[in-house]
Amino acid sequence: MTDSSIGEPADITAELVRGLLREQHPDLAGLPLVPGARGWDNQLWRLGDGLAVRLPWATGSADALLRKEHAWLPVLAPGLPLPVPVPQRLGEPSARFPRPWIVTTWLPGEPADRAPATRAGAGDVLAGFLTALHRPAPAAAPAGRGRGGRLADASAHFERQLASAVDADLVADPDAVRALWADGVAAPEWSGPRLWLHGDLHPANVLTADGTFCGVIDFGDLCAGDPALDLAAAWILLPDAAIDRFHAAYRPAPDPATLRRARAVAAQRALACLLIGHAGEHGRPGGKAKWGPPARASLNRLLATAAG
Repeated sequence: MTDSSIGEPADITAELVRGLLREQHPDLAGLPLVPGARGWDNQLWRLGDGLAVRLPWATGSADALLRKEHAWLPVLAPGLPLPVPVPQRLGEPSARFPRPWIVTTWLPGEPADRAPATRAGAGDVLAGFLTALHRPAPAAAPAGRGRGGRLADASAHFERQLASAVDADLVADPDAVRALWADGVAAPEWSGPRLWLHGDLHPANVLTADGTFCGVIDFGDLCAGDPALDLAAAWILLPDAAIDRFHAAYRPAPDPATLRRARAVAAQRALACLLIGHAGEHGRPGGKAKWGPPARASLNRLLATAAG
């Protein structure tokens, strides 16, 4: 989720994508090509049965994010228990399209914002994925775009989100939400090594099948830092019955301070999803009307946990 706009979105057509393939990867140009999805940063086109083309279209930051995925995902993917889109080819800027683009593996499944996880076992699956991902990162690993570091550094952004949610009448008790954030900020900071993090585990970036997770996509915010950033996903992605299973299965077991920080991050993400849902209900660009109800449920769960 980003707002680093570069103006009007690029006009990406099948003819353009086919032309780029002919120009730089002609061995792939004859494969069937169909539209896939439009994200905040990139458009996705399915290429044949097992590949996809991702092209930046609406944000200036997307170029660097694609190059980051191309550099690091092939290194991380073999150690992960869920499929991820592994970059296969890199497309360079050209007269036809002035930005980089990539060809990755295609992952089957439905995004969780369309088909949420419903099984309690989904908690074990998510815990297994994050346990495998959260390994010490090398010194060259990328830093997050304001994520994975000190929560206090994000407090101003949190307050803006909360104010927007209050103005839109989306939050009944802003003081309780602010207290949840403050508790996370007050918790001891992460003192361990910088761990690999997905960085953006919201419902559109996780795939499901048969009620559980079957893949994780969009590693544009891949970074190294505090695992609380990813552990927040338990309250955003899982049904109630799966959250305790997640915490029991994740290794090493998160300490109380990490859980406090994770709850704060989850509250911030729930606010963001509420605002995206509200935008969708009012037909604004980038809005997703279906995000509102599950985000509200996530925030209510977090507040109940804090009260308990």
